[in-house]
Amino acid sequence: MPVQRIFFGWPVPAMPPRRIAVLLGSIALFAVITLVFTLPNSIPSGPSLGRFTDHKISLPKLPKTFSSPSILSPFRVAAHPPPVLKNTTSGDSKWYSNWNWLSPFSSSVTLDENRSLLPPLNERPPIYTYYDHTQKKAADLKAADNALLLTWRRAWWAQGFQPIILSPAEALNNPLYAELQTLELDSTLKVELSRWLAWENMGTGILCNYLVFPMGAQEDHLLSFLRRGKYPKLTRFENLGHGIFVGSKAEITAAVKTALDNPELKTAKDFISTVPKETFQVDPHHESVAYYDPVVVKNKYPKIDEAISKGANGLEILNKLIISHLHGTWRNRFSKGIAVLKPEPDHMSAAIEPAFTLAEFLAQCPESPMPSSCPPNRPKCSPCMASTPLKISTPPTYRNTSELYTIGTVPHPFTMAVLSSFRDNIDVPWIRRESSRDPWITALTKEVSGTGVSSAPRIIKFKEAVASEHGTFHTLWLTAEKEVPQDLDWRFGFTIPRNATDTGKSETPVPGPERRPQPKPDPKNGPVANPDDVKKERELLKRAKDFGQARTPAEEKLRGAIEAWNLADTEAWRFARAFLARSRVERLKWEEEEKHYVGGAGAERGKSSGWGRWFDD
Repeated sequence: MPVQRIFFGWPVPAMPPRRIAVLLGSIALFAVITLVFTLPNSIPSGPSLGRFTDHKISLPKLPKTFSSPSILSPFRVAAHPPPVLKNTTSGDSKWYSNWNWLSPFSSSVTLDENRSLLPPLNERPPIYTYYDHTQKKAADLKAADNALLLTWRRAWWAQGFQPIILSPAEALNNPLYAELQTLELDSTLKVELSRWLAWENMGTGILCNYLVFPMGAQEDHLLSFLRRGKYPKLTRFENLGHGIFVGSKAEITAAVKTALDNPELKTAKDFISTVPKETFQVDPHHESVAYYDPVVVKNKYPKIDEAISKGANGLEILNKLIISHLHGTWRNRFSKGIAVLKPEPDHMSAAIEPAFTLAEFLAQCPESPMPSSCPPNRPKCSPCMASTPLKISTPPTYRNTSELYTIGTVPHPFTMAVLSSFRDNIDVPWIRRESSRDPWITALTKEVSGTGVSSAPRIIKFKEAVASEHGTFHTLWLTAEKEVPQDLDWRFGFTIPRNATDTGKSETPVPGPERRPQPKPDPKNGPVANPDDVKKERELLKRAKDFGQARTPAEEKLRGAIEAWNLADTEAWRFARAFLARSRVERLKWEEEEKHYVGGAGAERGKSSGWGRWFDD
């Protein structure tokens, strides 16, 4: 029999347990709402009791932007991506230049997964030379001049300058040209004054003879000063005569006017003698610049001087000598040789074959009419010997060393997956269950970043190696799926040899290569692949290249999955591809503009680079 509850003599009606729970919940909810809305208003606005405590605790105030719903809300309104500039696309490569280029992942700034974030292009200061293409010359002599001008342009372009060839057209455009025409002067001095008028018409910059070449490291103090593009004083260089000058527009104009107003101008033989000595600041330090003027050639290279006196063939020989000196200077900079990177080395031999071939051509000695000679500015150089080429290594990690030139091959994550797994049947379950994340960038940066580091700082180290000022001059990064670029001569500043050179070492005669001693594996350079594995690697690499060209919906899904699983490796591949493509677009745009002047002097005419011959069977 149920118990009857009594409250102050009154019977209490019985209630089911469920109704009691609902009642208590309603009361609790009402109490919470009452406290929230009425308690703040019940506190008086007078003095606070907090002033009687021993210490105060002030809560930090968050900025309004932090609590803005446009930042925190996942349903915020979509933002426009940054405006795309012109010349930011080449084939499949897309890029956007921004000072925030060291962001680990470009899409956080570009809002486009396929557009890489690159550093802004460095401004190339102009360097001018003067060439009168209107003079009547034999065809072979003009061709020899053009070859010298092309070598001059390549050398200065590789050093970070914008080489511009001036002509009488620029001198004619100068208001002072009419005054020059009224003067009866020596023909040599008149040409020299026309050269200065052409320079004055262009403004601040560098004026040099096209037989003046940068023959030193990019880090040299003089070359670094010239690259800054600010020249506070009109300067010439000791013992270089009329080889090279630097100055600002105002000082160039003042010097030209002083020369034209000189009452003894008719008896002068050169421009320097027509102006006061204090017009120029004379710099004795020019160890990184070589001037192949006729006096130097006669004293140091008499064989070539004799050939020049006989005709255009002598200028061609001089051009070969200059190219060999440029190449030799580059080789002397990298005493530790060339590193062809090979991360995850077990099955990457086929992928790095083009890079290794390039390294072999860079390591060998160029063809030279005087193999044991040195540049005029470096009389104690180390001439290239065919028996001792540069050492080529294949380390698995990147080493930030100034004495070592690095050539890297960046594979797409799919390429990396098929080669490292040694199989072509890659699918999404294999990616998620068996493959590791970002294996290439992890192996590459193991030495510079250590172990136990996430992918974001590794990507920053990689981008610095590719696109920083130091990295640009000490490394080259290719992609595994593309052929070697055809314009690397402009990257290095000299014509790269494209033929094998006899090293002077005796080997077993052909046939019989199997009897030759096989290379011994070096733990620092990774294992040496056997021929059967290399053959299969080439097949897998071709599969990866075909996969990148045209894809079915299933392959497109697979590509998206493997890129999402390897975000850092994908970022590295896109960054390297875009950086290389942008450098080519920059040069082609400049060449397109320059070909309209000086009759196109200094251009590559009807001459293929022959790059494809490297990989012929």
